[in-house]
Order: sequence, then structure tokens, then C-alpha cells
Amino acid sequence: MRTPVFLLTSLLALAAHADVPRLQPLPDIPPPPGVTDPALEPQITIRQQGSERVEEFRIKGHLYMIRITPSHGHPYYLVDQRGDGAMHRLDDLSPNFQVPMWVISEF
Repeated sequence: MRTPVFLLTSLLALAAHADVPRLQPLPDIPPPPGVTDPALEPQITIRQQGSERVEEFRIKGHLYMIRITPSHGHPYYLVDQRGDGAMHRLDDLSPNFQVPMWVISEF
């Protein structure tokens, strides 16, 4: 009696499993046009100056930060905080680090 009940439940389970539709993954959604502007991505120039590694960070050609890594010691940063071209030395990017800001549009 147990064997026919077991076979019957097994067949019903297989039949129920066979009716499940196969799901296909959805394609990736592209970002809206104009959201990803490659001109707003920072351009990083890395060069070796003597024994130091110098990394220059620019947005739309405007230099806003330089990271200098000496051959010995910790790296330090030269940051243009006001956008006037005067670089100020920072030993780390502490919480008071200000990202350069530009006017996007005026009314």
C-alpha cells in the first residue's frame, strides 16, 4: 500500500514541477540619456617626477587636486579649494575636504 501511494505522489510532484514556466532574466536597463556625462568624469594624469609619483586630477581641463606620493613617507594632497589656482597642502583628505563646485546654470 505504501509503494503505490509513494509512486503516485512522486508522479504528481513531477507533473507539478514540469508545469512551472522557465523564467528568463530581464535585460539591463540603460541609464537615461544625459545622466552619464563623460565630461564630468575626472581625468587623472599619473607621472613619475624623480622618485615621487604625481597624480593630477582634472574636471573639464581644470586642475583641482594633486596627489604626491614620495618614495618614502605618506602621500599628501595639494587642493585648489576656492578655484583660484592657489593650491593648499593637506596631509589627508579629512572631513573638511571640499569638492570643487562650478555654476551649472543661471536663471
